[in-house]
Formats: sequence, C-alpha cells, structure tokens
Amino acid sequence: MSAEPSADLPAAGAAADGGSAGFDLRHHGDAEVRGADSALTDLAVNVRAGTPPDWLKAHIAASLDGLAAYPDGRVAREAVAARHGLPVGRVLLTAGAAEAFVLLARAIPARRPVVVHPQFTEPEAALRDAGHPVERVVLDERDGFRLAAAAVPEDADLVVIGNPTNPTSVLHPADAVAGLARPGRTLVVDEAFMDAVPGESESLAARTDVPGLVVLRSLTKTWGLAGLRIGYVLAEPDTITALERVQPLWPVSSPALAAAEACCTPSALAEAARAADRTAADRAHLADRLAELAESAEVRVCGPAAGPFLLIRVEGAAAIRTRLRELGFAVRRGDTFPGLGPEWLRLAVRDRATTDRFIIALTKAIADAAA
Repeated sequence: MSAEPSADLPAAGAAADGGSAGFDLRHHGDAEVRGADSALTDLAVNVRAGTPPDWLKAHIAASLDGLAAYPDGRVAREAVAARHGLPVGRVLLTAGAAEAFVLLARAIPARRPVVVHPQFTEPEAALRDAGHPVERVVLDERDGFRLAAAAVPEDADLVVIGNPTNPTSVLHPADAVAGLARPGRTLVVDEAFMDAVPGESESLAARTDVPGLVVLRSLTKTWGLAGLRIGYVLAEPDTITALERVQPLWPVSSPALAAAEACCTPSALAEAARAADRTAADRAHLADRLAELAESAEVRVCGPAAGPFLLIRVEGAAAIRTRLRELGFAVRRGDTFPGLGPEWLRLAVRDRATTDRFIIALTKAIADAAA
C-alpha cells in the first residue's frame, strides 16, 4: 500500500492556534510577505500576479454605490449555478473557500473525519476547532503523492482531499476522487485551484451523480481577490441547507457578490482559460530551469504538476529560504504541511523573466547555504 492512515489520531479540542503534532496548521504563504516583507518578490502566495484586471476592479468599484443596502446574493448565486450547469439550490456563496471549511466542520456530524495530506491545512484546523478528532492519510512521496484510495478507512464518514492539491500540485483523476464516495460519507473536494488547470480537467464541480459530494471553489486565486474573500460550495441541496444554517447573516459583501457574478460571465471564463494556458507554460519554464539547476545541486521537483505552483525538495531548505529573502525573494516553507518536512519549499509560478531572476538567486542561495 502506498499510503496509510497516520498513527497520530489527535484528540478533540486541539490548541487554539490550530497546531498539531509539530505542524503549524494556521501558517500560510501570506505570512512571508507581510509588512516590510511586502517588497519581496512574492513566490509564496498562489494568487495570480497582475490581478485583479482593470475591468474587474471597475465592476467592483461600481458596486460601492449600493453599500447602503444589505447584500443580496441571488444574482451571483444564479451566475455560479449557470457557470457549472447546476440548479441554484446546489450553490452556496461563502467568504472565500476557507469559510466553507468552517461551515462544514460545524454542520457535518462526522464521527471519523479523514484529511488526505499533504494538502491545504485549513480543513484540518477547522475540524479540530469544532471539536472533531482528525485522522490523517499521508500520501507517499515515492508515489508522487498520488491518491491511494485503499488507505482511506472504509468507515470514514467525512473525507477531505484537494484537487489539484496544494502544495504538491498533483492533479488526481476525477474518477479516482469520485471513487472515494460511499453511502453515508461526505466527500469534500477542494478545487480552489481547478480554474488554473487548462480545461479544468478532472473537475467534479458539475457532477450530480456522486453521493455526498461537496466541491469547494475559490475566486481569489485566478482573479486576485484574496482581500475581498469570495468562494462557493457546490453540493446536494440538503447539504447546502445545513451549511446555510450555521452561516452568519449576510456573510458575503456586496462587492464580493458583484465580483462573483462578473467572474462567471463567458468573457471572464475565456480570460481565465487563457490565463490557465499561460500559467501552464510558465510552470513548464520554471520546472525546466529547476531541472537545469538539479544537475549541479540536490533539487527535486515534485511532478507532474498541474497547479500554479511547484513543490521542491532541497537539503538545507530553511537556510536557503532565509538567504532567498536576503536576495529579495519570498518562498513558502513546506514544513507546516503534514506529510512534508523542513527540506520542502513551495514556489508560486510567475512569468518567465521573474523565474529567470529567481533561479539566479536560488543558485546563489544554495551555494551560500552549502558554504
């Protein structure tokens, strides 16, 4: 078997900071570029550079005239439903995908929740904060962190998996992910980066034949809306109703609703598709440059990759990361992800010129750390 349930079964009521078994589950890439560090070239945050586009900023700004009224999400909800070919009753708008994890933790009465790692750590943190004991299934680096369905306990009644997965950039086959569904099980698939995959291949967003399926989407990555907070849940109507019951009133602001509507138009979807193609080409360039570096240094790229980021393994990563900051670059540490360790770094995909500058800095950082 290529992956197995972790022996660490944390007790309910974990530390308030979300940390567990040596992993800081509440550390995210934005911590690398706050305050004075905002001047660093950012390869730590997986938000597409140069966003939001001017037309989207203008559309959001136009919504400000209506701020005196309470938010009305009906039009945006209809737009999201139409974008995925789903009934409106299968859509819930949220203040970013991160809010959806909190709602699920509060609304789903799971007895044996399982999180497939390495992946985005907020699902586990939210479950712990809600008092759930969380079991980890840690995928194997030797298998390229690919899904090993047999490792998921048969009686798990809540399973969380990312696709494509942050931070590994692995895209699991849709049929393999759907195969995790069981009667009485809620299957949560985090597709926050799926719109960065050309053709959104392997997405389950439009599927209505998978029992217990919950798909989470984010509009913050491709469109540069992390500060606005907008995402959504796609699920069976009964699940949507249960999530709504634990959601605060007016959880999504009027500007965020305006953004959701705008990002679901045909022209916006076409722009996102073009951006996904560019990201794929830029990711290939980054991978190629890292491969050149690997000829003279111990650098290994996790692949094949499908997201707007790459995961690399390099000895002395902590010292290299510190030296990179001195050279003007911020990258994401990997040791806060269960299943990884201090030798891992995550790199956001940027344009080719930025990548070429970064490779020069990385080469120097590796040499300095080894000296």
